[in-house]
Amino acid sequence: MAVAGAPSRPYRDLHEHIAALRDAGLLVEVDRPINKDTEMHPVVRWQYRGGIAEEDRKAFLFTNVTDSKGRKFDMPVLVCGLAGNPAIYELGIGHPLEEVKDRWSAALRDPVAPHVVDAAVAPCRDIVYRGADLTKGKGLDDIPVPISTPGWDNAPYTSSSHYITKDPDSGIQNVGNYRGQIKAPDRLGINTSVELRTGGYLHWLKWKERGQPMPCAVVVGCPPIVSYASVQKMPEDQDELAVAGALAGGPINMVAAETVDLLVPAEAEVVIEGLIDTEYLEPEAPFGESHGYINLCEYNGYMDVTAITRRKDAVITSWMSQVAPSESSVIRRFAYEANQTRYLRDQLGIRGLVAVKAHEPLTSLQRVIVLVFERATPRTEIWRAMYGITSFRQSEGKWIVAVDEDIDPANADAVFWAMSYRSRPQHDVEVMKHQDQGHGPRSTLDPEDAAVLIDATLKENFPPVSLPKREFMEKAAKIWDELGLPALTPEAPWYGYDLGEWNEDFEAMAKRATDSDYWETGKSFAQRRRKDVEMNTEIRALGDEDGEDAD
Repeated sequence: MAVAGAPSRPYRDLHEHIAALRDAGLLVEVDRPINKDTEMHPVVRWQYRGGIAEEDRKAFLFTNVTDSKGRKFDMPVLVCGLAGNPAIYELGIGHPLEEVKDRWSAALRDPVAPHVVDAAVAPCRDIVYRGADLTKGKGLDDIPVPISTPGWDNAPYTSSSHYITKDPDSGIQNVGNYRGQIKAPDRLGINTSVELRTGGYLHWLKWKERGQPMPCAVVVGCPPIVSYASVQKMPEDQDELAVAGALAGGPINMVAAETVDLLVPAEAEVVIEGLIDTEYLEPEAPFGESHGYINLCEYNGYMDVTAITRRKDAVITSWMSQVAPSESSVIRRFAYEANQTRYLRDQLGIRGLVAVKAHEPLTSLQRVIVLVFERATPRTEIWRAMYGITSFRQSEGKWIVAVDEDIDPANADAVFWAMSYRSRPQHDVEVMKHQDQGHGPRSTLDPEDAAVLIDATLKENFPPVSLPKREFMEKAAKIWDELGLPALTPEAPWYGYDLGEWNEDFEAMAKRATDSDYWETGKSFAQRRRKDVEMNTEIRALGDEDGEDAD
């Protein structure tokens, strides 16, 4: 679907990728009406919680999207279309999986600068809405963003949204994948993952020092190769779009944004432009997170939208996240393992390392990490590698296991077998104290964590399990059957349930969300803005959960 006059490109846009999925038998096309706020994600969730083998999971294209108010949307929604399973990821990145790790290492080492094209040949500029259009039916309310975890989420959230920002000092752009709460037709939330010290957050701090709002462009739907690069954590002086170009084998086409001084992918489906306030923060969440629990209310940023540009035939993407395995874990896994391997081998010079495997189901890649070594690797190298993983990134690794290369690191039973018979705890186990608790439900009892040995039973109330409530999953199972999809075998947990940290206010917001009345929550949050709190400050820590306006 190349545009006349546009430069050639070595990568597929999203429409070409969808056609490739269709040709490969990896796409389920759903033409019947689907409510984005109550049905869409629960239907797709079943392929991860219903006993469907990984190789049988598919991408889903919903072409008849509605909401609980009966509204119909003209944009299809693609769910699990980039990493529903490894075969889909392989198709999107354009290389066999066995080559992916080496290609990631090469792309990080030798990035390819993007190519800037004229707006006249950029599909993302087919349609432009700004000014009064944004509050007259052509704003965020015109984009069919689904509710990811109905019954718990307080609004639809963009889950595949790539936030493009720029360092005001160096001018280097960063692309970070953050969730975005739909708060008003012209207002979008942002949570920049403060604990990971991402580029978007560091940029925000610099703009805050200048006393200026931060220009931002949010991409929802784009060439798959752009998404694969955007979800990775890279050095702050490295442009993710240049790494994407190296992965693609040629430069990514970029175009100047309409209202902010940023470059955006020319083949993007939808681009939301605006300014992120650096003086005030406002409440954001609850939202089902990738660590498997609901992220409770925090104070976070918001963007005042200045323009929305889109393709005439736009398709938006929505990623399946929350409890792993999911699309969000598959899309990160291969490059994540490649980056860890590269760090240990190239920067620490570890000898004898064969592979790094991040455990995925339920733990979501960062908590359980298996290192595979050649036989007879010196013990000093094995311990250097395990120490190295704990310092690779903040809160990296809670259980780190070294095994011989005859042990399949993807088979938990095999790893437990090695732990049971190839280790003696009095000699072979060490606890690394004073670790950051990282990405997960934050403890109100102890802000620190440890690596390796931790009692994993609840010591305090936890937020709900971030899966749709049972009523939505049961209804979705009926739709699944109506579509003639493979028989389901539910695997616990297959629906969300409360573990003590849920209240009536959260329940009311979640109910408004599934009733498609989430704008009311956005209005309420706007009244609770305050400038005396840090980014990511949880509401419960301030005693501000009763909905009263702050002074």
